[in-house]
Parts: sequence; structure tokens; C-alpha cells
Amino acid sequence: MAAVRRQSINWNPVGWLFGILVLAVGVANLLLVHPVPAAGYALASLVYFPPVGTWLEAKCGMSIHPLVKLALAVAVVMFTLGVSDLGDMID
Repeated sequence: MAAVRRQSINWNPVGWLFGILVLAVGVANLLLVHPVPAAGYALASLVYFPPVGTWLEAKCGMSIHPLVKLALAVAVVMFTLGVSDLGDMID
């Protein structure tokens, strides 16, 4: 039963999709803007990948609440489109 639960936790398409999108924004920042925000986006993308959440829960005994992930998602979108130099390049 634990193996089935672990597999279902690791197969979260929304988490994988948003993690890959945030990582892609980080790569775009690396190529077009500066490495510092790219590193921030890369670290923020780790929050969304299901294996990282599983590892964090196994090693530290804690998990990141979905509302915290949602707040981080809103902040990422706001910083990418509103404040970042990458948003100016999109316009």
C-alpha cells in the first residue's frame, strides 16, 4: 500500500507542470536577464516537484501546505510579468 501511495504522490501532473514552468522561467532569466533571479526561480521550482515534497516529508517530517504553494505561484507570476526585466522583454 505504501508503494502505491508513494507512486500516486510522485505522479501529480499539476505539480510537475508548474514546477517545469517555473524552471523554464528560471532558464529564460538565466539566458536573457541575470543568473541571480534564475537561481531564485530554480529554487522556487523545487517546491512544486512531487519527489522533492516526498523527500522533504521523509527527511524533515514536514510538508509544504498547498496554500503556501499557491501564494508562491502568485508571487512568481507577479514578479515575472510585473517587476522582472523578463516581463519587459515579453511586451
